[in-house]
This record gives sequence, structure tokens and C-alpha cells, in this order.
Amino acid sequence: MSILVAILIFSFIIIFHELGHFIFAKAFDVRVNEFTLGLGPTVFSVQGKETKFCLNLLPFGGSCVMEGEEEESEDDRAFNKKALWKKALIVFGGPLFNFILAFLLSVIMIANVGYDSTVIDEVSKDYPAYEAGLQGGDEILSLNGFRVHFYSEISVYNYFHPGKTLEIKYKRDGKTYSTTLTPKYDDEAGRYLIGITKYNERTKGNFIDVITHSFYEIRYQIYVALEGLKMLLTGKLNVSDMSGPVGIVKTIGDNYTEASAYGVFVTVMQMISIAILLSANLGVMNLIPIPALDGGRLLFYLVEAVTRKKISQRVEAGINFVGFALLMMLMIVVMISDIAKLM
Repeated sequence: MSILVAILIFSFIIIFHELGHFIFAKAFDVRVNEFTLGLGPTVFSVQGKETKFCLNLLPFGGSCVMEGEEEESEDDRAFNKKALWKKALIVFGGPLFNFILAFLLSVIMIANVGYDSTVIDEVSKDYPAYEAGLQGGDEILSLNGFRVHFYSEISVYNYFHPGKTLEIKYKRDGKTYSTTLTPKYDDEAGRYLIGITKYNERTKGNFIDVITHSFYEIRYQIYVALEGLKMLLTGKLNVSDMSGPVGIVKTIGDNYTEASAYGVFVTVMQMISIAILLSANLGVMNLIPIPALDGGRLLFYLVEAVTRKKISQRVEAGINFVGFALLMMLMIVVMISDIAKLM
């Protein structure tokens, strides 16, 4: 059951991504030949009025195949016949819909369970926060100018900037103060700590609070994804730290099994939380400007807009093919790593 739930969540996020391309294509009157969920051979298909809808064997990935997208076409409704800004919006539609999905799910989650505010409950003695004068009840506003809206952002910022001196702005009794401290390495925890504690109470606000904190949630997820990518590019993380479809499905399955012991409500909220993370991450990763990804295609359009010279569709398709092949090789390596972890 847990594996089925994991596949359904993963598939739903992919469908929503492709739906973004599909809706923008239809809005600009582009002919969509095929809308596909999954990779590999087709196991089921339905021919619509214009578009063929397919379900493929492997529930990882998907596609929205448009007329004139990869090859020249004389069809008036072909992708290649459209204005540059329209093509860019069609391509951007996929990642955009991932962020929209993450936002909608955040609204549902925060409306039901609230959010973890940045008001700290306790300050531990012999730690930098205590020495810097922080007290229980203080509301952390920012770290080195980085505005925080969730307590988890404090931990994440500290994780991505280990040992870095922090200028902390906080609010106490309606007044704003500032202090400076340097996190202390804790051997037992295996990481740098500043010595503050937040218990599990979550804040439930009004409609405006729900909407604004849902936007903050997307900002938080994008920040984590970009910082993780930066660590990967700088060698602080390696391929073995990455998770592909196999690893993601296992993680979702494990979380489902653990959460199901606490009832339906907790399980649903936990699955929504994971879906928010995955959808936001998929949006960010697809905007990376490398071939075969949406970001790579947007880069081509940016170059074309700046130089005012149209890039050959054959050249673009060739570069995208090489990029896709390299991505598939990376996916295989990550999948082997995931399987090795399972064993």
C-alpha cells in the first residue's frame, strides 16, 4: 500500500507539471499530439479529439509532445511557428505549475495544522544564544539579513552556514533588538548549535496568515533546493547523497508507514508535506539551465532574444538529445545508488 501511495503522489506531481505545458500550449493554440505519463512502452492509451493520452509502463517522468517542438513543421498551429515569448511561457508553464501545486498544498496543510513560528521557547545555558542574551519568548526575525518565518528556517540556515557568525535580529515585548553570536559545535548532535529550543506547538492564523505563510513555505522550499544544489556543485555533497525515483518512492513509503500509526489525518498531512517538497524541488530542478530541461530551453530563448538570431531547431534538438542522454546516465547512477542503499 505504501509503495502504491508513493507512486500515486509522484505521478500526480509529474502530471501537474506536464499539465502546465499543456494548458499554456492550448492557450496559445498549439497542437498537442501526445500527453504521456511515465516512461517506456505504452500500456494504455486513449485518443482524444486531437491529443493522444498515454500511460506508460514506468511511472517516472512524462511528456507533453507538441507539433513542431523537436522538428520543423508547416502546421500553422505548430510550436515552432509561435512567437518567442509564447514558446517561453509554454516551457515555463511546467515549473510554474509545480510551484502553484506546492502553494495550493501549502494552503491546505497550514490551514489544518498551522505553522512553526520563530518564537523560541527555551534557551540552553552554556550555549551562544544564552550568552548573547536571547530568552524564551523572543521572536527571531532574521539571521545575517535572511528573513525567517518558520523555526525550521533557523535550523536550515544554520545547517547551510555551519559555524558562521550570525547577526540575529529578534523581537521582545514589541521592540526589535540585535545580537551577534557564533554557533557552537556539539559533538553529540554532530553539528553546530546556537542553543535555542522550539517545542511542537504550531501557530494557527487567519486566512491572510494562511495565504502569506503558504508563500513563505514555497520560498523556504526553493531556498533549500538551491542551497542543496550549491552544495552538490561545490563538492560538499556527492551523487550518493542524491535520491532518484527509487529513493523518493522508498522515502514516501517509509513516511506513509510511520505516519499511518497515528491515524488518517496525520498520514494525509504528512503526504501533503512530502508532496510540497517534491513539487517545489521539481520546479526548481527543471529551471536549471542545462540541455533537456525546461531551464535549458529557456536559456536558448534568452540567447535568441538577446542576439535576435534564431537558433537552428536541429542544433537545439541535438544539444537537448545529448543533455537528455547525460541525464539518463545520471539517473541510472543515482538509481543504482538507491538500490544499493536498500540492500
